[in-house]
Amino acid sequence: MPHREQSTLSRRRLLQLAGATTLGALAGCSGPLPGTADGGGREVTPRSTVTSDPDTAVSLTAASGTVRPAPDTSTTNWMYEGQFPGPELRVQEGDVLSVELANDLREETTIHWHGVPVPNPVDGVPNVTQEPIASGDTFTYTFRAEPAGTYFYHSHVGLQLDRGLLGPLIVEERDPHVEYDREYVVVVDDYLPRAPRLPSNSGRGDGGGMGGGGMSGNGDMMGDVRPPYEGLLINGRLPENPQTFDVTEGERIRFRFVNAASATVFGVRIAGHEMTVTHADGRPVEPVAVDSFTFGAGERYDVVVEATNPGTWAVQADALDGNEPPARAVLEYESAGGGSPQRPSSASNQLQYGDLRAITSLDGVSGDPDRTFDLTLSRGRGQSYTWTIDGQAYPDADPLQIRPGEHVRIRMTNQSPVVHPMHLHGHFFQVGNAVKDTVMVPGHRGAGDDRLPRGQSRPMAVPLPQSVPSRRGDGACREIRRVTPLKAPFRIVHSAVRMVVVLSREKGSVSSQRIRDGGTFLVLKDGYIDLYTFSNVLLRGFTPIVITPERSYE
Repeated sequence: MPHREQSTLSRRRLLQLAGATTLGALAGCSGPLPGTADGGGREVTPRSTVTSDPDTAVSLTAASGTVRPAPDTSTTNWMYEGQFPGPELRVQEGDVLSVELANDLREETTIHWHGVPVPNPVDGVPNVTQEPIASGDTFTYTFRAEPAGTYFYHSHVGLQLDRGLLGPLIVEERDPHVEYDREYVVVVDDYLPRAPRLPSNSGRGDGGGMGGGGMSGNGDMMGDVRPPYEGLLINGRLPENPQTFDVTEGERIRFRFVNAASATVFGVRIAGHEMTVTHADGRPVEPVAVDSFTFGAGERYDVVVEATNPGTWAVQADALDGNEPPARAVLEYESAGGGSPQRPSSASNQLQYGDLRAITSLDGVSGDPDRTFDLTLSRGRGQSYTWTIDGQAYPDADPLQIRPGEHVRIRMTNQSPVVHPMHLHGHFFQVGNAVKDTVMVPGHRGAGDDRLPRGQSRPMAVPLPQSVPSRRGDGACREIRRVTPLKAPFRIVHSAVRMVVVLSREKGSVSSQRIRDGGTFLVLKDGYIDLYTFSNVLLRGFTPIVITPERSYE
């Protein structure tokens, strides 16, 4: 992927938005770069807007209307062009796209182009990169659609995403690195049939964004309790009203999966078929074969399925942190003749971030970074619905001061009780060998409900001199590496199976220990502990592992 010059940061904001803490690289207007440790600022110019005539011009109207996710279910929602999800926007890579948004709502709104590195004036963050569009007004977003990939657009004001203001944006490759015969876009979402609202003591700004927290039974957001959704959706349909994806035996089918939910982590499977993951957040990766993948709010995966198993099969998305019936669609061969779809079997080969290898890595991120930021994600004091980064919540957050062209490393530790999808506006970033724009950071066991969500494993509780983030067994997210000095020997205790393993080390040696069938849990090297991937087989449904020292250390 060609290197993009980093946006100027005259205002750098950390956005705590609608339950998912969003990390925004936001440029604002031209002006002095904030001072840094190595000297004063200088005048910089943000990424310029597009002035060319558009190759594709679209008009969207945001208005209230009725949605019917199932024949006997309807509710009033907010929609683009009266559709839920909104209409698919599809353009060629490099084309100039112009979208005129007419606001027929009774409150202000914007559009954010999730994942597309657009110039600041059209990025859609209200009161940060643009003035919100008032009721009755129009605003035109014009930008060059690149790079190619699977993206989506949504309102970035308050909780309007939960009201249904979202739709897919597909930027087609001019030269795809995988072959396929037809494709389907699959938007996965959670369904709340009433207007969401935050409690009055939330202390939250109006920046809007993706979800990740919770609401009370009447739709109020509160603490770390996930909303009691009335269902899960694929392309706006509840599981009792599934969409059918028609296929012909011998075809290669490309599915573009988009998690447009506000507070749901989904596990996706297609019954009777293996999936080959070809893209992560729109960016091409070396193809990897899996039978399932997990993705959080804002993440996208493209997969290719070979239609070699005739029949009628379920495409299923389970909420890993909820109890609603899975979202479903139907994959049906022309020769199948109808019938009930077969459901997927248990996942045995789940995608993990470590499996992803970008076709082209980001330029400028090799070697040591120019700046490193260690950020702690946490919940505000008490039970308020306030999410913080280093104890600060937008708009009262200090900027992260960087310079254009620098290689910046950000390490995030989540001390809150819930998973947070972290999204960087205007940029892609590298996680391991993958290039992404959104990544999940797992929650920390402690302040919230200690029960394990269905299908999830908790991170470890580690009473060591400093916190050690863990990798979760489902591979959804982890701090890639952080090491903590300790003195061996020490022991690992898994309370569910009454297992104690004692490891010791000699200076300079490397010692590893396999625990049951759970894989390698840790490696000792030169007095450091490095946590590696946990296994769902061992952790799912059990109480967390605890590491404790055999003897005290000063």
